[in-house]
Amino acid sequence: MFNILGLSRNFNVTLNYTTFMMNLTPKENNISLSKFESMLKTNSVYFFDSIEFEEIVHYYLDSGKNLLAKKAINLGLKQHPNSVMLKLLRAELLIFDEEFDKASALLKELQAIEPANDEIYVQQASIFSKKDNHFKAISLLKIALTYTHDEADIFSLLGMEYLYLDDFDEAQLNFSKCLEADVEDYSALYNVIYCFDMQNKHFEATEYLNNYINKDPYSEIAWHQLGRQYFIGEAYEEALRAFDYAVLIDEYFVGAFLEKAKTLEQLNRFEEAIENYKITIKLDDPTSFVFFRIGECYEKLKKVTLAQKYYKRAVQEDPLLDKGWIAIANLYIKEKKYDKALFYVNKALEIDDQNTQYWRKYAEINLKRNYFEEAVKAFEQCILLQDLDLVIWVGLSDVLCFLGEYEDALTNLLKAKLYFDDFAEIEYRLASLYFKFKNYTKGTLHLKEALSIDFEYISIIKALFPEVYKLQKVKDIITQYK
Repeated sequence: MFNILGLSRNFNVTLNYTTFMMNLTPKENNISLSKFESMLKTNSVYFFDSIEFEEIVHYYLDSGKNLLAKKAINLGLKQHPNSVMLKLLRAELLIFDEEFDKASALLKELQAIEPANDEIYVQQASIFSKKDNHFKAISLLKIALTYTHDEADIFSLLGMEYLYLDDFDEAQLNFSKCLEADVEDYSALYNVIYCFDMQNKHFEATEYLNNYINKDPYSEIAWHQLGRQYFIGEAYEEALRAFDYAVLIDEYFVGAFLEKAKTLEQLNRFEEAIENYKITIKLDDPTSFVFFRIGECYEKLKKVTLAQKYYKRAVQEDPLLDKGWIAIANLYIKEKKYDKALFYVNKALEIDDQNTQYWRKYAEINLKRNYFEEAVKAFEQCILLQDLDLVIWVGLSDVLCFLGEYEDALTNLLKAKLYFDDFAEIEYRLASLYFKFKNYTKGTLHLKEALSIDFEYISIIKALFPEVYKLQKVKDIITQYK
């Protein structure tokens, strides 16, 4: 069966259900295989019956040794030239090598011999699927369905074809039929839930999983998936209950412990969340994600030293985890250790210099360090990256004014006005700059505009331009609006 969790448009679907249904004997215990490999080494010729050849070919296909599989097929057909199964295996390899014309011709010959052989239609469907003709593939699989003794495998393949067409209702219907045949077909269960997820039918998914659990109450997979659906719907208590059942059934179920920990975070039960994250570290290789989440929990518990420890472990595990470097920087900012904070922000920027949030942080730290030119650089980079928030324009303007670069500040504010017309924050600053340049006409115009928008923001002039605030002309205008 196929698991949709890894599905993409380039997913290499092997449509030969015989291959994955075959129960192969391990190599060390397979006398036929040892005999065959001995024959290849010595150039001797031994006789095998057709079933032995089929098992040898299946073993090599399963091991990814396609060249040896081809040798076995060629030798097999020399000894059994009428073997339909060996010819089907040859067709499968031709399809794998994208020799579709040769495979189609061979399958047509076989269809004339055995028109009721479902495997022929499955392989023909495979060819059309690889050519992105999924409707034709579906029609052939439906023919195969009329001849097969194992409908579940065909339903699974039909489900995959409908997924390629984004027909999630039909895909779900076919995967559900797989589960009717085998309630423990968890690949089909994942695919059914995937279909619900793709349509944002989380309530329907919850209903489906509850019904499924009534049939198979000890399915940790179903409980885990049910917890996921509740989590998406922000029903965190119900999600926690579902994950609890999943880990009770399987105490080594890392995914369920992980989801349980995330749920406990949402419930503000951070100590318990940490315990569950730590269980995943014991059960599986540690990941930067888990270390980072533990760090976040400790930070929320105001245990800064432990938070810092786990953030650092996260970036040690994955040095490209930019949000880990930023998290460490934020802790140092809170401690007013700005030089250290800047070091970690720079680490994040080395990884992603297109992230405006990191440039904002860079500006914030440099303002604290009185490195105003660096702050200007950061604000300008934000604007270059299309972070056009008002706080960026205003911040840049204020720093430029502090540096005495009033003309640049004015130019910047006029650009900002293109995005933020009728904003008091911009108008007060424009008015102040125009008064500073003794352009009283424009200064008066912008001051009146600012006062009419928000009188209380007059504090901007008091704080940033006290010499302008003291001008009699400015006082007279303000008096009119009081």
